[in-house]
Amino acid sequence: MQYSIGVEYALHCLVYLIDIPPDAAIGIKELSTFQGISETYLSKVFGKLTKAGIVSSVPGVKGGYKLAKPPADISFWDVVEAVEGVAPIFQCKNIKNNSCLCQDEQFAATTRATPCVINLAMLEAEESMRNTLRSKSLNWLNEELNRVLPPKARQETREFFAGGN
Repeated sequence: MQYSIGVEYALHCLVYLIDIPPDAAIGIKELSTFQGISETYLSKVFGKLTKAGIVSSVPGVKGGYKLAKPPADISFWDVVEAVEGVAPIFQCKNIKNNSCLCQDEQFAATTRATPCVINLAMLEAEESMRNTLRSKSLNWLNEELNRVLPPKARQETREFFAGGN
């Protein structure tokens, strides 16, 4: 299982939207230039983020995107779900009903009537991952970046998006 690069692009770009003034927005062109990624692809990602209510678009010459809600209210899972969709990672095909490995007919009939243990384990693991990603917000990410990155690097990033590029 692997998330698309769109999830990574989204998280990186969303953190830049945290520090902008409430009446400002950052354009896709600036975000894609700063990240060194395709403007077209990033536009598609931001379309999904807009649809999910994570960002809102601001029309006009100085338009672009801004966060649609506070960073503390946007979890990593919200971003994953917006970009990747809501389908479970593990898609049980219920093969035990079609070609059960059990040869004993009485045992096989009992097995078919119970939930698939493999599916239950996979769903449990997936839910654990979801909960971890739900516990990480953009606010948390911003605080971590402030903690681990040199202040100069953060300042240069802010200046780039403020028009100092």
